[in-house]
Amino acid sequence: MAEIVFKAGQHVVYPAHGVGVIKGIESQEIAGTSVKVVVITFEKDRMTVGLPLNKNTASKIRPICSKEEMSEVLECLKIPTKIKKSMWSRRAQEYETKINSGVPLSIAEVVRDLHRTATQPEHSYSERQLYQEALDRLMREYALVHKIKEEEALKKIEAALTAA
Repeated sequence: MAEIVFKAGQHVVYPAHGVGVIKGIESQEIAGTSVKVVVITFEKDRMTVGLPLNKNTASKIRPICSKEEMSEVLECLKIPTKIKKSMWSRRAQEYETKINSGVPLSIAEVVRDLHRTATQPEHSYSERQLYQEALDRLMREYALVHKIKEEEALKKIEAALTAA
């Protein structure tokens, strides 16, 4: 497997936080040891993360997905939702796991499952939070992949959801 090279200015997905930009690679002193760190900024959250650069780093962050993968995501959004009968706490945990996986198709499943039309009952607070988090992550990556504004990406995602 070829080693992934990280470059300043490169957009990446860090599953726990979503889409960010690599600010650079720095040497930092941690517990008396010099460590090379990939510095990733998340503008929307006004946050910066330093991820130690080692052989496992490539498994923790990934490049932005392709247009083909994003097409699969839109198709997933068009599939009618299956109503699950399990307890909300259990489903919420599953949704959180899918969101934090960073896998666009899994995030799309959460958006699809938690999407409500005008005729459906209102979300609970926790459902709205999970839905919004998943939608934001999906929208940001979609916008980057297609080089469009986030508002346009949101319209495309909502159009796919209403096609279900």
